[in-house]
Amino acid sequence: MKNLLIFLFLASGFVSKAQEIKWMTMNQALEAQQKQPKKIFMDAYTEWCGPCKLLDKKTFHNKDVVAYVNKNYYPVKFNAEGTEEIHYNDFTYTNPNYNANRKGRNSQHFFANALKITGYPSMVFFDEKGNVIAPVVGYKSPKQLEIFLKMIHNDDYKKLTNAAAWQDYEKSFVSTFEE
Repeated sequence: MKNLLIFLFLASGFVSKAQEIKWMTMNQALEAQQKQPKKIFMDAYTEWCGPCKLLDKKTFHNKDVVAYVNKNYYPVKFNAEGTEEIHYNDFTYTNPNYNANRKGRNSQHFFANALKITGYPSMVFFDEKGNVIAPVVGYKSPKQLEIFLKMIHNDDYKKLTNAAAWQDYEKSFVSTFEE
């Protein structure tokens, strides 16, 4: 009985590990693109943001989201008020106004500012060359995020040049992700 409990405990650890997005830094993703071009999916979050935590818990641990993101994107986790040094388009972005003693909100990272991030969470998509495609602001359920993940991965966004085209695309989209 004891061996069975140990086995179940270890097996549950492997299952939960298998359902994790393989997050990396922006610098790692840009470097990976040099070797094998692939789009980047960035989760721009803050420590104090409730919807960011919900997105991480509910959406980024959904098995369909995990599998799709890991297969089709370089996934980046970026603290938009953190201290990470990012080298992007021949410029080094930092957060010189960060205050480690401050509780709650902190200063915005210069990279988040350059991406024009105005709300959290924000998910930012980059093409295979590291150019910004589009940000998606706010909490999204797995089914709500699915349309953006697939539309951008398949380059369908290039055909959506007006609101009517987006509405048609949205109406005809068939979701396969489970909640």
